[in-house]
Amino acid sequence: MRRFNLSEWALTNRALVLYAMIAMALIGAWSYRHLGQSEDPPFTFKIMVVRTVWPGATAEEVSREVTERIEKALMNTGEYEFIRSYSRPGESQVIFVARDSMPSRDVAELWYQVRKRVGDIRATLPSEVVGPFFNDEFGDTFGNIYALTGKDFDYAVMKDYAERIQLQLQRVDDVGKVDLVGLQDEKVWVELSNTKLATLGVPMSAVQQALQQQNAVTGTGFFETSGERVQLRVTGQFTSIEALREFPIRAGDRTVRLGDIAQI
Repeated sequence: MRRFNLSEWALTNRALVLYAMIAMALIGAWSYRHLGQSEDPPFTFKIMVVRTVWPGATAEEVSREVTERIEKALMNTGEYEFIRSYSRPGESQVIFVARDSMPSRDVAELWYQVRKRVGDIRATLPSEVVGPFFNDEFGDTFGNIYALTGKDFDYAVMKDYAERIQLQLQRVDDVGKVDLVGLQDEKVWVELSNTKLATLGVPMSAVQQALQQQNAVTGTGFFETSGERVQLRVTGQFTSIEALREFPIRAGDRTVRLGDIAQI
């Protein structure tokens, strides 16, 4: 029985082979042009950093009172590749790496469980602790970066316009996230003069306590009638720099203006 010879068949049927080659080349070119493409393909980072601040604590205290407790809470998830932690004076950082085999669709649920379990132990941490803070947005990339400038505009006005632009951009189709970078919170600096405090006999603690009590926001109750409930609020909060300068500070039998003992 004669064996099939592919080379001999191809030489005998040259027209058919040529037709097949041309057809496959055209199909390949068409398929290549219609391949799925993405400028920013989705990529899931399976890492979360839990950061906690405890001002004034030593590294040993941070490790014992904060880091170890957060580590145990994260281990209860059972969905980690490894957990790595760092304890420094005043700061704890725990790095949680999810299982490499975990599907991307399940990562969001895992991050929810991490936040929930750490939140459950928040009451067991020292009261002076700030946080914990969670960061799992390592995969964010920005396609466009815009700078906002304005001659003769102060910073507050430019910030207001930047926030308006942010709202408009968030309404654009296919825009996933818009962040403002470089913002600074408005602050009022009160620089007390130690010389004036000592001369007038006003302790610094009295100034701090008076400012905190004057600008505190507390519940004051409500007044209820037959038809409505009226919320009661106490006035007196600082609304301007001038009001802050004119604020009276009382220490013993002496009363002085804040502007007399501090630069605001």
